[in-house]
Formats: sequence, C-alpha cells, structure tokens
Amino acid sequence: MASLKEMRSRIGSVKATQKITKAMQMVAAAKLRRAQDAAQNARPYAERMAAVIANLAAGVSGDGAPRLLVGTGQDQRQLVIVATADRGLAGGFNTSIVRMARERIARLIAEGKDVSIITLGKKGYDQLKRLYGSRIVASFDVGGNPSLETAQLVAEKVADLFDAGEIDVVSLAYSKFKSVVTQTPTFTRLIPAQVGAGAPEIDLKGAAYEYEPDGETILETLLPRNLTTQLFSATLENQAGFFASQMAAMDNATRNAGDMIAALTLQYNRSRQAQITKELIEIISGAEAL
Repeated sequence: MASLKEMRSRIGSVKATQKITKAMQMVAAAKLRRAQDAAQNARPYAERMAAVIANLAAGVSGDGAPRLLVGTGQDQRQLVIVATADRGLAGGFNTSIVRMARERIARLIAEGKDVSIITLGKKGYDQLKRLYGSRIVASFDVGGNPSLETAQLVAEKVADLFDAGEIDVVSLAYSKFKSVVTQTPTFTRLIPAQVGAGAPEIDLKGAAYEYEPDGETILETLLPRNLTTQLFSATLENQAGFFASQMAAMDNATRNAGDMIAALTLQYNRSRQAQITKELIEIISGAEAL
C-alpha cells in the first residue's frame, strides 16, 4: 500500500493536471468562437462559387469541357486528401477522419485501384504513415491558423499531378462542423468536380446570361480557384471542429481529475486515520505495560 507521502504527492500531481486541462478547456472555448465564425463566413462564398460553376457547366459539354470538370474518363488512379489538425488532445476528432479515410483507401486498394495520398495536417500523416507511408506523395502542415496560402499550395500540387496524368479522381476527407457537439467526418470529390453538390439554386427569372469570354474559358479560371476554395473551407471546418472536440475532451478530463482527487483524498484520509489509530493503540499499550 502506498505511503501517506506518496498519496499526497499523487493528489498534488492530479490537481496540477486538473489545472492544465481546465486552462486548455477555457482556451479552446475562446478560440472556438472565432473558428466557428470563420467557418460559417466562408460557406456563402463557396456555395455561391459552386452555384456559378453549376450554371456554367450546364451549357458546357463535349471536347470543350475543362478536364477539371469532366475528369479523364477513368477512375483507376485515385488521390485521397486527408485533412486533419496538427495537434491532438481533442478526443477522437482526428482519429474519426483518419478511420474514414483508411476504410476508403482499403476499399479502393481491394478494388485494384492505384491509390496515392496527400495529408493536410500532422495528425493525419502520423496515423497514416504506418500503413500507407509509401503511398503518401506529399504532406502539408495546417499551422496555428488555416491559411489560404496553404490551401493554394495543396491545390497546385493536386493540379500538377492531374496535369501530369498521374491521377484520375481526387477525393477530400475532412470533418464537417455542425455544432459544438456534432462534427461529421465527410468525403467530397474534388476532381471531377461535383457540379451543383450543395449549391443553392439560382433563379434567373426567365433571363438568359451571355458570358464574355465564353463559358469554357471562365470555367478554366474558376475550377482551379474552386479547388483552392474547397480545401480552404475544409481546413476552416476542421479548425472549428477541432476546438469544439478539444473543449469537450478537456471538460471530461477536468471532471475525471476531480473524481480522482475526491477518491484519492478519501483513501488518504482513511489511511491517515488508520495510522493515527495504530499509533494511539501502541502508546496506550506501552503505558499499560509500565
């Protein structure tokens, strides 16, 4: 059985841990609000761009259609982009994204597809490199705050691979922020572009638009930008989901530390009382012997 000194030391250690988890919970709660606002503010732009692309794509077909829109016509070479956070201590947030991606990758490999991976976030790379290290063609860190520059770098890497004929289909795995208590791991296809997926309907009120330059040229410009936009939006969604998960995880850790302190304190008091009782018995027994 542990001595009283060891028990006091353990109680002090748990109390110190409780202070840290409480502080991390408060920091995550403060950052969550800003991250949530950033994710929600980015949605209208992404949705409007998707609506414009859907409107343009409706009038584009045949050989003149951009390759980012229609793809290569094959699906043998698959690229999976796994977007996670750079840090942990957020419950199962990162693991749920990686698990979903791992299941998709395993299924594609079982179907005989050539699968390559790009990781966006350190935790995704750390978890995937054990099984699929040879398939990871690039890895990027998110950093303290998601940036458009990082999303642009990833989009340029994807475009280079696609233009070089090394990939046919590109999918993105990330966590969709729903609320503080709900973050949903989600897969979306980037190439070929999912035209109209989640895009709001545009009411033209009977009008017909003529584009200058032509629709194909506009799509050639918009589609790469849309690729960057979707990647950036995904990192913002991840950021909000990460802080929500971290806040919940640290709250649970703080509560568990409080329960452990209460249990250890009770055990300490009982052991201390038993030791005092034993010493009193020894003193009384010695006095009676005299």
